[in-house]
Amino acid sequence: MPYPQLDRHALKIKPLKARHSTLSVDRDLVAPDRPPARLGAEASAATLEIAARVRAARQAGRPVMLAFGAHTIKNGLAPVLIRLMEKGWVTHLATNGAGIIHDWEFAYQGMSSEDVRAGVPRGEFGIWQETGFFINLALVVGAYEGLGYGESVGALIEREGLRIPAEHELAESVAHLPPATLDHAAAALDLLDVIRCFDLKPGWLAVPHPHKRLSVQATAYRLGIPFTGHPMFGHDIIYNHPMNHGAAIGRTAQRDFLAFAHSISQLQDGVYMSVGSAVMSPMIFEKALSMAQNLSLQKGQRIDRHFIAVVDLAESRWDWAQSGEPPMDNPAYYLRYCKTFSRMGGAMRYVCADNRDFLLGLSQALD
Repeated sequence: MPYPQLDRHALKIKPLKARHSTLSVDRDLVAPDRPPARLGAEASAATLEIAARVRAARQAGRPVMLAFGAHTIKNGLAPVLIRLMEKGWVTHLATNGAGIIHDWEFAYQGMSSEDVRAGVPRGEFGIWQETGFFINLALVVGAYEGLGYGESVGALIEREGLRIPAEHELAESVAHLPPATLDHAAAALDLLDVIRCFDLKPGWLAVPHPHKRLSVQATAYRLGIPFTGHPMFGHDIIYNHPMNHGAAIGRTAQRDFLAFAHSISQLQDGVYMSVGSAVMSPMIFEKALSMAQNLSLQKGQRIDRHFIAVVDLAESRWDWAQSGEPPMDNPAYYLRYCKTFSRMGGAMRYVCADNRDFLLGLSQALD
């Protein structure tokens, strides 16, 4: 090993209840019937257009995908997302690692988010026992069970616990697996390593989630709707905990990316909404669409009748629909979420709006 590594096992990890959380479900959740607060005339018209596109796509049996950044969860929009799922308007949801964490913390303790400025100097930011322990363990178990990233955490919340296999079960599965299932064998060994390292007892590990009905990923798991997580190593607080297991992150996140790409491959005449995701959503979309287009072209087909709605707070003075891509000396060129999606074919509409106002307006227009 060429470079020394920090020992996470030596960290002093505090219980989550000791953290001052800045958000709570009692105070910060947004009721789906609340009127949008600041949706101007132009954004309102765009929201109605997008709602009409969503309705037409679902009436034709085509997919409607919603990718969003973590602030969509932090801003209390879980009830709105849940309504969109329960009414059948959304067929696939995707978020980053932080979105997964905030949704889990709300379900587990009814609170989430922390003061980063105050926490880093004290060596406390992100170093919390339950968040790091349970989410990472859910991913290791999920990798063994063949689940994706978001599905693993959604299953933990909805089931309110995890099944910890006995060591002999894992050892036997490794010994008797054919070569075609070596990936499953590797996941079994990863779980065996975690069980021994943390002295986990076999059987059902109960993890109560008193607010699970407010969890977007638990609802998706219950309804059988893909909820995919797209993390980046080191970006999220779960990487601070010694339970964190890179191989499990990779296995579950890879499954989710391929599930996302499969949904993109069905996007002809469908709708893709990217809400408040400056990096994750455009980055995974362009790779997934390229793969999907490759497969479509082999069949003599093409994905070119999709509609992309991009929603963010930045005011864009560039007319992406009419003017094409701006030159490199124009600041608009560096708005990744507009530039990338403008290159993806189909039709694109940018909406400058707060994610709360847009999603409230969309949901109410679809009711």
